[in-house]
Amino acid sequence: MTSGGDRPRAGAGGAYGDRVGSAETVIRAAVPADAEAWTDLHLDAWDDAYTGLMPEAFLRQRRVERAESVVRRRELLEGGARVLLAVEPGGHDGAGDPGGADGPGDSGEKLIGFASAGPARDVDPPAAVELTALYVRAERWGTGLGHRLLAAALADAGCTAADPVYLWVLEGNERAIGFYRRHGFELDGAVDPTPVGRHLRMQRRP
Repeated sequence: MTSGGDRPRAGAGGAYGDRVGSAETVIRAAVPADAEAWTDLHLDAWDDAYTGLMPEAFLRQRRVERAESVVRRRELLEGGARVLLAVEPGGHDGAGDPGGADGPGDSGEKLIGFASAGPARDVDPPAAVELTALYVRAERWGTGLGHRLLAAALADAGCTAADPVYLWVLEGNERAIGFYRRHGFELDGAVDPTPVGRHLRMQRRP
C-alpha cells in the first residue's frame, strides 16, 4: 500500500483461490506479521514498474530506508489498515534464502502482488473511493492477477461495478494506464507534479 503521500498510489502490473500458472494463488488480508515481506514486495514492484521512469537514486534510497518502512507498515496493519495480498505456496526455493518474498513468518508463502482501496485521501476527490495501490511482480504480468486484485480491492472497499472510483498513476507508465483503461478508467486531466514525476488521475465513472 502507498502511504504518507508515497505516490504513485496505484501501479499495475477477483475470486479468492484462483490459479495463476501452476500454483494456487490466494488473495487474503495482510496481517502485521506480513510487514517485512510486504515491504520487500513493494520495493521489488517499484523497481519493476518504475525503473527508467523515476530517478534511480530515488529507487535506491527507498531500499536504504527499508527498515523504517517495515516499522511503518507494521504499525499501519496493527492500526487496522486494509491491504490485500496475493500469495502462493512455496516461497522457499530450497536455497535457504529467507528474503522478503516469504511471509508471514516461516509459512513459505510467496507474495506476488497486493492492492488496497478505501476512502479518498485527497482534499477534493472526484469520487468517494480511491484505489490506493495495485502492484504485481513482473513475472506475473499478463496472467490476470492484476484483474483479480483490482476486483478484490474494490469489493473490499464496498465498491460495486456501478460506483465511481479514481486513482493516480505515474505519467509514462503506459502498461498501467492501458490496464486501467481496459477496466473502465479514463484520464480526467488532473495532474499532481512531484519531484520524482508527474502523476495523472484516472476515474471510473458510473
